[in-house]
Amino acid sequence: MGCLGNVIWFVFGGFFCGLGWIFSGILCCCTIVGIPLGLQCFKFASMGFCPFGKEIVYGGGTVSLIANIIWLIFCGIPMAVGNVISGCLLCITIIGIPFGLQFFKLAKLSLMPFGATISSL
Repeated sequence: MGCLGNVIWFVFGGFFCGLGWIFSGILCCCTIVGIPLGLQCFKFASMGFCPFGKEIVYGGGTVSLIANIIWLIFCGIPMAVGNVISGCLLCITIIGIPFGLQFFKLAKLSLMPFGATISSL
């Protein structure tokens, strides 16, 4: 299911999602202050292109916690709400359930991206 799911995801929006995150990451990396945000954008880009077969491992220390709190206040909550709404809409149909679950995975990542790593299953 992972390979087929990634192909369908990529064709029906994952390509543009990933490109948008790469563009945002490049813009954020133009300043020294924005480099940590740019790195998180690249993390979202890798999930935006092909989310099936990837697992998010959460960890990090105090610096990640502080960065996640700041991220949560300014960016995380609106991103998470959008991903949860998209996931709920996709879970209405049986065919959309695997794609909805990927949006729920993205919603969790959008709340706490600092200190999280993406690994292949």
